[in-house]
Amino acid sequence: MKRLENKVAVITGAASGFGEGMAKRFAEEGAKVVVADLNAKGAERVAGEIGKQAIWTQTDVSQKSEFDEMVDATMKAFGHIDIMVNNAGYTHRNGDMLGVEEATFDLITAVNMKAIYHAARAVVPLMEKQGGGSIITTASTAGLRPRPGLTWYNASKGWAITATKSMAVELAPRNIRVNCLCPVAGETGMLAQFMGEDTPELRAKFRASIPLGRLSTPLDIANAALWLASDEAAFITGIALEVDGGRCI
Repeated sequence: MKRLENKVAVITGAASGFGEGMAKRFAEEGAKVVVADLNAKGAERVAGEIGKQAIWTQTDVSQKSEFDEMVDATMKAFGHIDIMVNNAGYTHRNGDMLGVEEATFDLITAVNMKAIYHAARAVVPLMEKQGGGSIITTASTAGLRPRPGLTWYNASKGWAITATKSMAVELAPRNIRVNCLCPVAGETGMLAQFMGEDTPELRAKFRASIPLGRLSTPLDIANAALWLASDEAAFITGIALEVDGGRCI
């Protein structure tokens, strides 16, 4: 039996990068998947590549109304939600913290923080009615070992880690597990923002800070998320799992 057989997973930010990796990996293990992303074209592509066991929604995670629409579409298609993955993320470009405009700061908090609140209010009542579930958030090593130049992004990921732990304690009596992943930067569309610019020299410098000597890949993160979502992790809640090649040691 596949590890996510008969489970339904909603994944935000699933049109590319880590989210796309999770969507495809979860589907391989039997899950029905909702590919949710602001990028409708990308979401449609990923769902199409997965096939009949996936649907896609255009979802702005900063808006409560769009969470409600996403949940409604999921329930109509599949009838339940077992796994909620808060993967959508946003960052400012690496640089002086005082140079980050307020509009950018507000978007970081809306996507990296408030979306977790919206997701919880949308799915926790459903999970409670069906006897449990799993919530996973893509946090970051930035929330554990902040680096200069990404102060407001770092802070948002630290918030996500604390929210994960607090939610885990509060929702444990309802059999809802809450965990987060802390990836080191990887081959995604946000890499250039993290580094300030994408050059071979900066990549080499960044790789040198990772003991295993490479950046993360979507498959690395997807495999970690798969374990947390599966029944193999039935006794795991409240953790911030480092998927970082040793970066946080």
